[in-house]
Order: sequence, then structure tokens, then C-alpha cells
Amino acid sequence: MFEIGWLSAKLFFKGKLLRDPKYFFKQIVIGTSIGSMIILSLSQTKLPFWLPITVASLVTSTIMPFLLKDFKMK
Repeated sequence: MFEIGWLSAKLFFKGKLLRDPKYFFKQIVIGTSIGSMIILSLSQTKLPFWLPITVASLVTSTIMPFLLKDFKMK
């Protein structure tokens, strides 16, 4: 398992892992922005500290597969 991760990391840093890196990073930025907006808006309320973090994490982890469904690797 470690060997697969190491190989993927080496290919990523060489620029040979992703077919369209611009699309990948655009989708990651969209997902991160949505999560950040949720956590910032919920943190302004009187909710306990753990609740905005939990909600933002759940929403972000739920939308990421939909954002990256057309993701292609080499």
C-alpha cells in the first residue's frame, strides 16, 4: 500500500499523474470554497464550535465525488 502511494506521489510531482490538472485544481477550489463559505457563515452564529466544522466537513466530503466524477488519470 505504501508503495502505491509513493508511486502516485512521484508521478504527481513529475506532472504525469493527471490528464487535465487545470480541471482537477478548479474542482478542488470549488469544493474548498463551498466548505469555507459554510464554515464561515455557521461560525458567525452562536452554535458550539464543533458543529460548524462537522457540518462543513460533511457537506464538502459529500460534494467532492460529484465534482470529481469526470476526473481522469493517465
